[in-house]
Amino acid sequence: MSRTRAQSFDDLVLEAVEAVERSVSDGRFSDTRLEGVEFAVEDVPGEVTGYDTDVLEDRDVPLARLLPAQSGSVGPKPRIIVYRRPLELRAHGSEELSALIRSVVVEQVANLLNVRPEEIDPDL
Repeated sequence: MSRTRAQSFDDLVLEAVEAVERSVSDGRFSDTRLEGVEFAVEDVPGEVTGYDTDVLEDRDVPLARLLPAQSGSVGPKPRIIVYRRPLELRAHGSEELSALIRSVVVEQVANLLNVRPEEIDPDL
């Protein structure tokens, strides 16, 4: 069965998220710190007039965005959005794309947990 580029990208994001979840749940962090975090893939970032620290960007092009949880238990859960096209354009081959996606996911999770990325993935 043939997979589209978007489906293959989704698979790479899922692999990165699973690796980060394993790393976070290895005892260094509370097991519940990623509970309820949603991960999403969008083709390109939407129209935004300015970016804050919630956006990971490269040369003013957003690669991913962290939407933190709203205060209160009924508000939306934290959400990390990975932008497919900007990442694909920066990678040369599937191995480089996989490494870039993992790096972006780690950066955003570290931002969410308020830790250094190296605490989640020492290989960065």
